[in-house]
Amino acid sequence: MRLVRQALWSGLAAVALFGTAVPVHAQVKTKSKAKHYIVTSERAVSVTRTVLVGRGYEVVRVEHAGATQVVYYRPGKKWRGKGRRPIHRMVIRTVRERVVFEEAEPSVLIDIDVKLKL
Repeated sequence: MRLVRQALWSGLAAVALFGTAVPVHAQVKTKSKAKHYIVTSERAVSVTRTVLVGRGYEVVRVEHAGATQVVYYRPGKKWRGKGRRPIHRMVIRTVRERVVFEEAEPSVLIDIDVKLKL
C-alpha cells in the first residue's frame, strides 16, 4: 500500500512540475514603445491639455525646449491625500515630423490616442 501511495504522489508531483510549465519567452515583459503621431506639436499639447482637464487633472505648466514640450500636471481638487499633491510629467517630442509621447500614464495615453485619431 505504501509503495502505491508513494508512486501516486510522485506521479502527481511530476505532472504538476512538467504539466503546467510556461515557456520562458511568455514570461518576459517588454517595455511598451512610445506612441507616434503625424500631427503638429501644438495640436498634441492642446489635445493633452483637454484630456488631462477632462480626466480631473490640473495642468501646472508646459515648458517648451526646442522640439520638446514637457507638460507638468497633478491630480485635481478631488484628490483626497494629505499635503501637497504630487506633480507628474509627460514629455512630447517631435522626431522627423512625428510627435512622440513619453512618460505618459497608459490610461491618459489611450484618451489622447482616441482624440488625435479623430
